[in-house]
This record gives sequence, C-alpha cells and structure tokens, in this order.
Amino acid sequence: MRHVVLFHSVYGLRPAVRVAADRLRAAGHQVSTPDLYGVPATDTVEEGFALLDKIGQEVVLDRARDALRDLPPETVLAGFSMGAGVAGALLAERPDAAGLLLLHGTGGAPETVRSGLPVQLHLADPDPYDAPDEVDEWQQAMTDADADLTVFRYPGLGHLFTDPDLAEYSPDATAAAWPRVLAFLAAR
Repeated sequence: MRHVVLFHSVYGLRPAVRVAADRLRAAGHQVSTPDLYGVPATDTVEEGFALLDKIGQEVVLDRARDALRDLPPETVLAGFSMGAGVAGALLAERPDAAGLLLLHGTGGAPETVRSGLPVQLHLADPDPYDAPDEVDEWQQAMTDADADLTVFRYPGLGHLFTDPDLAEYSPDATAAAWPRVLAFLAAR
C-alpha cells in the first residue's frame, strides 16, 4: 500500500482524475486528488490554460505543496499532463518520494532525481505538448541521473488518451496503461 498524490491536468479536477484515484484505491493505495484551482473543471483545454494563467503557476505549486504537507515523505508523486509537471517540480522538495508517476507529460528535472528513483512515464507518441526530441532528451537525462526510468509510448493517440470524457480517449491504450501503473505502484 502506498500513499499517492495525483495532480490534475490543466482542465482541473475532472471526473477522470477521480476515477483514476478510485482505481488506485481499489488496489489498496491511499490517494489524494487535490484541487489546484479551487473552481470547477473547465470544458476545453483553452479554458484550462486561461484559468491557469489567471491563477498563476506559483499559486498552483503552493496549493500542491499544501496538499503534500501532511502526507508521508515517501508519498508517490503523480500527475496528469500539467499535473505531471507539478509532481516533477515538487520532487526537489520531496527527496524521499517513493516514485514519480507521469501520465501524459514529462516532469522532474534530472538534477533533482536521486539514484534509483522509480519513474514511470505514459505518453502519446507523438504528444502535442512534449516534442519527441524533447522527450528523448529528458529520457536520456533521467537515465544519466540514474533514475529507474520506464517509458511507455502510445503511438498515434491524443494527449489525454485515458480520459473517457474527451474525444482523444483510447479504451485500448487505457487498458494497457493501468495495469502498468498498478504494477509500478505495487513494486514500491
């Protein structure tokens, strides 16, 4: 059993994040899904980016820090898209994290990675927000930093392919991703 904090995408705290958290809870994990916006989720990615701009990245990060305050140091940091970036950004402040789980986006600066840190990435290939050459560079830098990195790329899909409420949803890719996520968490 692991403590997992699961940060939402730029859309906000959507039903897909709650469903994912329930899936992890059913596997025996304790999961927190903080609302980094404090307002209802948006309907479009454009609205999400506008809301992020209005709230500000620093406020979002401060809210994420607040959500982690009472969680054990070995909590797994996880996130969807923007939330993966948030999880990665907080890694430097949570050196004892049990792992970094990145769904639909890269996160974590290689210089903040301790040797052997378990990191798992699930990403569309290509992804409209993470250029393939940038992902390759990030992957190499994480490997060079001695992260225990596993990358799963899902060819020909949209960005948030695990969100059933979006047009880019892929039931097959989602069915492939979740057992991998659960195995990753079970090994921590």
